[in-house]
Parts: sequence; C-alpha cells; structure tokens
Amino acid sequence: MTRSIIDVHILHTVPPSNLNRDDSGSPKTAMYGGVRRARVSSQAWKRAVRLAFEEILNDADLGERTKRVGEAIAARISGLEPALAGQAATLATGVLKAAGLVKKEPKKDKQAETDYLLFLSHRQQQRLAELAVQAAHEDTTVDARTAREAANTAHSIDIAMFGRMVADVSDINVDAAVQVAHAISVHRVENEFDYFTAVDDRKYDIQESGAGMIGTVEFNSSTLYRYATIDVDRLHDTLGDPAATRRAVEAFLQAYALSMPTGKRNTFANGTRPDAIVVQLRDTRSINLVGAFEEPVGRADDTSGRVAQAARALATYTAEVHDAYGETPAASWVTHVGDRTRDLATLGTVLPLNQLTEAVGATIAGRIGSRP
Repeated sequence: MTRSIIDVHILHTVPPSNLNRDDSGSPKTAMYGGVRRARVSSQAWKRAVRLAFEEILNDADLGERTKRVGEAIAARISGLEPALAGQAATLATGVLKAAGLVKKEPKKDKQAETDYLLFLSHRQQQRLAELAVQAAHEDTTVDARTAREAANTAHSIDIAMFGRMVADVSDINVDAAVQVAHAISVHRVENEFDYFTAVDDRKYDIQESGAGMIGTVEFNSSTLYRYATIDVDRLHDTLGDPAATRRAVEAFLQAYALSMPTGKRNTFANGTRPDAIVVQLRDTRSINLVGAFEEPVGRADDTSGRVAQAARALATYTAEVHDAYGETPAASWVTHVGDRTRDLATLGTVLPLNQLTEAVGATIAGRIGSRP
C-alpha cells in the first residue's frame, strides 16, 4: 500500500528574541556542523501549535492535557446535572478510578489528580462525565470496561497528532502521527545581553537618583530551519474519519507555519512570518533536509543577510538528495516571500499559504479515499 507522508520545511527569520529558555534563562542553543546554533525545542513549538489549534479547530476536535482531570470531569458533571454539583468531585473520582486513570483517593475537599499530565479529548471528558451521571441516577458504580472504552475512543485531533502516553494504563496509549524537529539556526549564533533599568514611578526625591531595578535579558537573532512531518496513514488510523484527517492536516499546516513560541514576546515583539514554506508529499519515508545547513550559511563578516543564502542552499541540497536516492516527492508545494527565496520556487507549485493548505488537503483526501 502506498504511504502518505507530509514533510514541512520552513525558513523563518526571527529578530532579537528569547523564544525558548533553558534553566538559567538563556536562549537554548545546540552545536551543529561544528558551530553554536540558536535552537527552539520541539516541545516549545508543539505547544505553540496546540494553542494555535484553539483558533482554527472546533472544541470537539481538541483535547486538554492536565493533572487536574478530576476538576475537568466534575465541571462537566455539574453542567450535565446541576443537582449533582455537590457530589461532582466524588463522582468524577469514581469514574476516573473505574477507568484506571486515578489510583489514589484525593484529600478531603480536593479534586482527583493524576500523578502526570493526562491528555484527554474534550469528547472523552464529556463521555466520562455522562457515565458518572448515569451511575449516580442508577445508584451504581461505573463499569470499568465502559469507562476505559470512553477514555480510548473519540480521540481529538491534537491527541492523534502528538500522541498520548499513560504509564499506568498503557493500552490507551496513542502513537503520535506528527514528529517535530528542534528548530536550529542556519548560521553560527552568539547570545547577547540587554542591560536594562527600570524607574520607580513613586520616586520623587531628586536627591535620590538611580534606578528602581536593574538587570539583564539574554537574547539572540537568527534565521531558523524548521521541520515537521506527518504520517497521514497513522493519523487516519487514529481518527478513523477521512474528513477529520483532512481537517487535521490542513489545521497543522496552518498552525505550524504561523505559530510562534511565546517566550519573552512582550520584551521583544518578535512575531514574524516564515520567509518560505516547502511542503512535500512522499510515499516512502520522511526526509529531514537539515543537512543543507551542516555547513553554516554565511561568514562572520558577511553582511549580505542569510535568507537568500539559506533558500539557495536548501533548494540545492533538496535536489541533490532526490537525485542521489531517487526519492522525488509525489507532490510538492511552496509558499515564499519575495525575491530572496525565489530559488525555492523550483521545488514545487507556488501558492499563497491558504491555497497551499487547501491543495494539500484535497490531495490527501483523494489518497485516503483510494485506500483499500
């Protein structure tokens, strides 16, 4: 059976910023090609995508990842049956224990919590709440098998894409259909420091000078290479619905392209759009093209910019990989900004992002429909 793999390659220039901090507050970095690169972790960008989904997808297509799952179920129980509001916390604990998702009784006047972040779709939360209400009306306990089934059906798009691991109940784990690479700069980077002072607005005495606070913020700026890949077949197997699969693919393309991690955004206002997006449909396996930048783009004394050089390097390396391994994509689309990234236009059909998203979705719908 022919596979359907979608690779997304993005060149994205970010001005002075601190998108993703380490434990000391410094922008994350990585060594690649023998030099220090700016880095944004995959976890940070996946979180940004999930937040962007809230503006793109309906509530029924989304999930929630939280330890405070008892609170979430109790709120739904109260919404379904206001008369049970006083018992909602106890009923939520009961249904979660039946499903094997909560092991310990919560402390008095506390909601049930898991020992780890639990990812449940909103539909799964609602179904568990319905089971709890039904059990209360029938004055019985929730059947364990029914509760477990409620937690393992009607998966949301974000769960299908990013997966779910439940250590204590491994049979409801969901394999992720999406992989997201750590974004790295295509060039060498050195972190810089912004020394700042803040004035005390109530400091009127001119005899007492000086700042109310002083400090430093670490930052860098970079042209990033970002990469993600979608296993469409796995996504469809989890969602079980061609329309939902197409909706998921289109939502991810839009969200991944336009999202941005929120680290220090009020300090730097670094909200930029990608310089170029290349989407490739493959029928073999996903291919990360970061090798185009193993040799860093530009010299330290080169002031000509990095975007045009990065686009040229990516276009050249992509063609070389395809020639060497005979793995030309089944289809390819490109969105690019201006003349600097024109070299990437050779890699596929050039479209604005909204039309690219629709074209990919239509192609995926056709391929899913032809599956045996």
